[in-house]
This record gives sequence, C-alpha cells and structure tokens, in this order.
Amino acid sequence: MGPALWILAVTIGAAGTAGAGGLPTAEGYNGIWYSNQPTGDEFAYKYSGGMATYPQQQSPVAVYAKAVHRTFFCYGGAPTGKQDLLYMVSYYDHATRTVPRPRILMRKGTDDAHDNPVMAIDGRGHIWIFGNSHGTPRPSPIFRSREPYSIDEFEKVWEGNFSYGHARWLSEGGFFFLHTRYENKGRSLYWMTSPDGARWGEPRLLARVELGHYQITAQHGSRVATAFNYHPDPAGLNYRANLYYLETADLGRSWTTAAGQAFDVPVTSADNPALVYNSRADGLLVFLKNIDFDAQGRPVILYLTTKGWEPGPRHGPRQWWTARWDGSRWEIRPFTTSDHNYDFGTLSIEPGGEWRIVAPTDPGPQPYSTGGDMVLWSSRDQGRSWSRLRRLTRAARYNHTYARKPVGAQPDFYWLWADGDTLKPSDSRLYFATRDGDVFRLPPVMKAEAVRPERVR
Repeated sequence: MGPALWILAVTIGAAGTAGAGGLPTAEGYNGIWYSNQPTGDEFAYKYSGGMATYPQQQSPVAVYAKAVHRTFFCYGGAPTGKQDLLYMVSYYDHATRTVPRPRILMRKGTDDAHDNPVMAIDGRGHIWIFGNSHGTPRPSPIFRSREPYSIDEFEKVWEGNFSYGHARWLSEGGFFFLHTRYENKGRSLYWMTSPDGARWGEPRLLARVELGHYQITAQHGSRVATAFNYHPDPAGLNYRANLYYLETADLGRSWTTAAGQAFDVPVTSADNPALVYNSRADGLLVFLKNIDFDAQGRPVILYLTTKGWEPGPRHGPRQWWTARWDGSRWEIRPFTTSDHNYDFGTLSIEPGGEWRIVAPTDPGPQPYSTGGDMVLWSSRDQGRSWSRLRRLTRAARYNHTYARKPVGAQPDFYWLWADGDTLKPSDSRLYFATRDGDVFRLPPVMKAEAVRPERVR
C-alpha cells in the first residue's frame, strides 16, 4: 500500500512542499469549515463554523508521547480558500516549544467534517490515524506511521467502514475500538479489537435502541467507558434523549454499570440499568460533551440539555450539567448555560481534585451560533459551585469551538480548538491553550520548517 499512498499524497500536496520523509506539507495550520442543515433564518445553519477538531462523538484527536516529549495531534484541514477535507498530522515539541509544517496524510474527497480523523499511539510508538466516514458512502482507512514517533510517512493497513471512532490502545490486549455503524435507518454502536491494528476481529454490537445513539468515551487504565444517549422513534435523528453509562475492563468480554453491576450487551431497550438520567421525563434533549475520572477512578460526565434541536433563543437556556458517580449513586449538578446546543466543552479533573472546564460559554461575536468565546472555569467542590478563572478569547469576527484535551495532556499544551465564521464559509485557524489559559495560535502560514506559535493576547 505504501507506493499508492505516496502517489495520493503527492497529488493532494500541490499547495505545500514535500516533507523530508515523504508526505507533503501544507503551507500552514488551516482547518476545515463545515455546516449542517440550513435553517432558512438568521442563524443560517443548525451548526457551522471551524470544525477542525469536530465532532465530540469521536476521540481522541491528540496524544502526548513521553518518550519524545511531544504531543501528536490530527485534525481536519483544508487548502487555503477551499472546503476540501484533508487529514492533517502534526505535533507540538515541548522541548523547543515549536510545531513543524503539518503533514497531509490524505485528501478524503468530501467537505464533511464528520469524516475527521482520530488517533492513537501504540506501545512501540507508532502513530495510528483512524479515518472516519459519515455513514456508508465513503471508506474508512486506518493508517500507521512507518517509524515510531514520526509523522513523515504512513502506510494504510486496513480499510472498511465506520463512523465516530474512538481509538484506545491498551498495553495488554492492543486496540479497543468503539465506533458507530449506519444501518437500519439509524446509528448502532459497535466495538472491534485488534492485537496489532492490521488484524481486526468481527464487530460486536454494543447498543441499538430505536433509531440508535451517539456516544462519548474515555479510558482510565485498562477501563474503557462509554456514555451515550439515544434517538427516539419516530422523533428522528435530530432528537437525542437520556444519558447512559457502561464500561469494560477486558476489551469488551464483559460490561458493567458504574456500580459494577454486570450488564449483558447489546443494549436494546431505553429502560435499562445503565440509565444515568431520564431526560424524556423532563421533555429535554441531551447533548454529550465528555467524560473524565476522579482520583478514585469514578466517572464524571459533562453534558448539556435543551428543549429543542433548532438554534436560536426560543429553546434556551441551554443548561450544562455534570453527572458524578459517588460510589453509590449519580450526583447531577448544574454547571452553567450557553446559547447553542453544539457549544462543546471539555472537563478535566486535575491531580489535586480541582475540576476545570474550557468551553465557549460566552456568546462571542456570533451569538446563538456554534461556539463563542472560550472561558476557563474551575470547581474545587466536585461541581457544587463554579468560578470563572479566565476568559480565554475575545474574538472580533469568528466564534471559537470544540476545545479538545489531549490524552496525557501536558500543562503547556492542554486544550486544542479552531475558530470560524458561523454564518458563511470562511477560513479557520487553530489554537491551543496552556492549562492555566494562555492561548496560542498555530501559524496559518509557516515561514520555516519549525515555528513557535504566536501568543494571543
């Protein structure tokens, strides 16, 4: 597969230059702009904007590698002035505080940011890129770097079809890959395992209730957790209800609830012991954000509820919540509000017990649209009360959205996101922030092979 991949890479790399080891490079860090479902009103789309790190129902997009003191990341890029999805791979070098020219792994042949890639790093340091597809029209490839901790050359080792992948490398057992398959007019949750990334077992059904599910996942040692909602029938795929939680510590051979109660999958009924919150009883929709674990290894889920799927003020307020497993029950507490269902934030539980969230909870220059201005929040009492530590952005033109935290995040590269116009196609720039909220812009145009990102003040 190597030669064929090289031909593809050269073809799509005309806007950049050849990387030292093979893959072409882009002129700089530019994200994909994407919109979904025009609304025909002043809000333009159901959601839209700079979607380089979208969507939340697939992960991770960045992984820290201690062996080389670098955070590797992937994102959905685009050539300057075009909406043509490119799989981009790069890293942040913590020793030099620089980023290299981003590598173009492949042109996906779509402008759909649902096809954005996710990544993992195996036990030998090889970087893996999992290319998602939005439904069944396009194939989903899996790539592996030819050399450990290198972004210069990749080879395609597998191809099939999956959506919303969650790539987890486990030191004992290899890959555990939760994902979605579009089938039977809906979205079913599955998992696959592989000892080496090339040989994959048959997909196993995890959940299919009515029209299907979205999910978010997290890893804590050998445990892989999933939180998911479901699409009620006949309400449709724009509706998502309830909140559920399951986890496995043995690559899917057995599953349990947060209480440790054994659960026989697949999930086939909305009424089941994995239920965390029954939103249908309150007439609300549930939008998933992320999961983290406290010092005792207990899960905390961040999510948002709303009265309807359409954008605008009539379905507000969009209420954010945390659901914390305290060892015997789920403690559900309000966090804050924002103005859009697809405002995405990331919860991080720090080693000392502090909870931090980065989310676009301020409206930004384009209110009632996806994203806004990023705010750093803190709680020191397990989500009972929150304080604003810093407003990270004061955007003049574009909203910021989809802040993601790397696996094993280091303090100087702690959150990664993009910006973009939410009302019409635009350029999109990428940013990262330190743990304490200093923001840096990744260079849209690289003037050298390695450049220090610009501090945004």
